Amino acid sequence: MSEQKPVVIVGAGPVGLVAAAALVRRGVPVTVLEAGAELSGEMRGSTFHAPTLDMLDGLGAAGAMIEQGIVAPRMQYRSRDQGIIADFDFGVLSDVTRHPFRLQCEQFKLTRILHGLLQGQPGFTLRFDARVAGCEDRGDSVEVVLENGERVAGSYVIGADGARSPVRKAAGIEFEGFTWPERFLVLSTPFDFAELIPDLADVSYYADPEEWFFLLKVPGVWRAMFPVPAEVPDEATMTDEYARARYGRIVAGRDDYPIRHRTLYRVHQRVAKTFRQGRVLLAGDAAHINNPLGGMGLNGGVHDAFNLAEKLAPVWHGEAGAELLDLYDRQRRGVTVEHVQRQTIANKQNLEAKEPEAQRAFRERMAEASADPAKAHAYLLGVSMINSLRRAAEIA
Repeated sequence: MSEQKPVVIVGAGPVGLVAAAALVRRGVPVTVLEAGAELSGEMRGSTFHAPTLDMLDGLGAAGAMIEQGIVAPRMQYRSRDQGIIADFDFGVLSDVTRHPFRLQCEQFKLTRILHGLLQGQPGFTLRFDARVAGCEDRGDSVEVVLENGERVAGSYVIGADGARSPVRKAAGIEFEGFTWPERFLVLSTPFDFAELIPDLADVSYYADPEEWFFLLKVPGVWRAMFPVPAEVPDEATMTDEYARARYGRIVAGRDDYPIRHRTLYRVHQRVAKTFRQGRVLLAGDAAHINNPLGGMGLNGGVHDAFNLAEKLAPVWHGEAGAELLDLYDRQRRGVTVEHVQRQTIANKQNLEAKEPEAQRAFRERMAEASADPAKAHAYLLGVSMINSLRRAAEIA
């Protein structure tokens, strides 16, 4: 019977393996197809929010992540001229989460933790060097087509295969939105900025009308992110001279920090027109991408995976009709548009505000919120994505 075929998951990143783990726990066999020869080791997303850790704890992964990451109990907004604008303590969320902090842990560590938990479990198959060219929905099943011509049959396919998703493209699903004119440059250094900047939190955003940036501590390095104007050529941004000029904006008189990693990338705000088309399902970057200010892209993808597994498992077992998967689309696409896209765009606009009135309003709003525990609680419910999960649960 078609419903007894495994679910095919395209992509062995954090979203794909979370979906795999959540489905296998519910008795649904999965075949994960990964284009690479091994699990990716890229330094990409590294922020995990409180409710995400609560979810991952249910898979047995949160403990190992905390051991391998950095617990960040505070988050700051700063400016060059004013110093600390606002200092938020995630501890005020202890009434609604078991993990009242941000965890700074590179996403490649999560994929390895999940892979270790899944290896040897009945119903779990992971194939490397399985580059997907497309997929075909046959009504009662799907076939995923590899670049070598091989066809892999499944009951459903989950495209967790990134922003350029072959699964989404094969299904003809539009990726609506826009691309920011500037690019983002990430520089990583083993230098400890806390030695130079008094009371620096591990997560610190600097608002500045000329050049905002943020500092983020992960194990072994600090990551600094800067916007790159559209008119600056790509090759210029990758030079030591350009990096030193950016570093020189952090603390006056210092620009000689050693560079461990350097990454330049374009930034988009896009959402797939639907997260479900027949037996084709999208999650993570294949379904939505946004700027990284606030760490919502990776976390939103993990939330997709859990939501989808909760609905796909009973459908696969014949305990619910396939229309339950439309609820996945309504809930996850709904909050992506309503909360994640809006919040990440606002985060960028607040940091780069050029008008004095807008700058003053943002600073006053943040200072007031951080100084009042009730207002801080309300604000952190939003930036920690607890509110977006609550809103998704309300959508019927």
